[in-house]
Amino acid sequence: MTTTDPTLARPGVDVHTRILGIETSCDETAAAVVVGGRVVRSSVVSSQVDIHARFGGVVPEIASRAHVDLLTPVIAEALVEAGVDGSELDAVAATYGPGLVGALLVGVSTAKALALVWGVPFVAVNHLEAHLYAALLEDPTLELPIVVLLVSGGHTMLIEMEGHGRYRMLGSTIDDAAGEAFDKVGRYLGLGYPGGPAIDRIALEGDPIAIRFPRAMLAEGLDFSFSGLKTSVVNHVRKHPEASTADVAASFQEAVVDVLVTKARRAARQIGAKGLVLGGGVAANSLLRERFLSACVEDGIHGSLPSRALCTDNAAMVAAAAWWRLGTDGPSPLDTGADPNLRLPLLP
Repeated sequence: MTTTDPTLARPGVDVHTRILGIETSCDETAAAVVVGGRVVRSSVVSSQVDIHARFGGVVPEIASRAHVDLLTPVIAEALVEAGVDGSELDAVAATYGPGLVGALLVGVSTAKALALVWGVPFVAVNHLEAHLYAALLEDPTLELPIVVLLVSGGHTMLIEMEGHGRYRMLGSTIDDAAGEAFDKVGRYLGLGYPGGPAIDRIALEGDPIAIRFPRAMLAEGLDFSFSGLKTSVVNHVRKHPEASTADVAASFQEAVVDVLVTKARRAARQIGAKGLVLGGGVAANSLLRERFLSACVEDGIHGSLPSRALCTDNAAMVAAAAWWRLGTDGPSPLDTGADPNLRLPLLP
């Protein structure tokens, strides 16, 4: 990968540096140990999906309390799996935003406490930046610049990664994120929570061309809009109550994937990217992964898909991003607080 080695800026941060990453931005309690920003020694994730399923979505207060109960055993498991103890770590990192403020505070507070006890630096990590590093953990052959299609429950973005810490926003959603649309449609169709995996499963039984749902802004620029598509699904089901749920799900998924892949290809051509990368929770969708790689082959561009374990919220990507931040910026101040509205740092 063509980027600047952080060891040039910060002596002591090298391929042997061991970082414990902590992730508690939403409803996944995660911890991981990563060496040198690349080698994953352990990655443990405790999901709260079953806890929140009965409410049809994440309840912030419940999520925060669950993190308090789960984080200590998750960290302990990550350390055991990695075969290290606190005295052998070189830094502790945690997501400090964006996300649910109460959930973020659990991770940030724990990371600071452990850093003080073990006498190592604390590194605050931007959750969005961490997602950019998920693919780099598994694909060291990626050359910059790359375009990252970051698709999750809260975000749908096309980001140019020119270099470490050098990002440009090429496009984003003007209303609902793709993952949010999946959840809302899944809930309306009675498929439960989370909607994304449920739609992915039932769509295998449906006809993706049974219903021609709209592709908003398909031919316009690099921004996205999914609110109208969600409304179109609701209106269609109301007018055609006999419609097959599998066909509706498959047709909805087809429309979302069509827009995502079309715009990602356009962005890559626009900036002359050497690689196209998929990231975020929706990157686990089977149709999106298939179409994304097929498009990369057709366009002759290096396509990279993180494993499904690294698509959803995890701490390995947090530790990887922290290695770069520690190498270039040094430790974060211990008075760094949680920032639920944190944005990705962009080039002017």
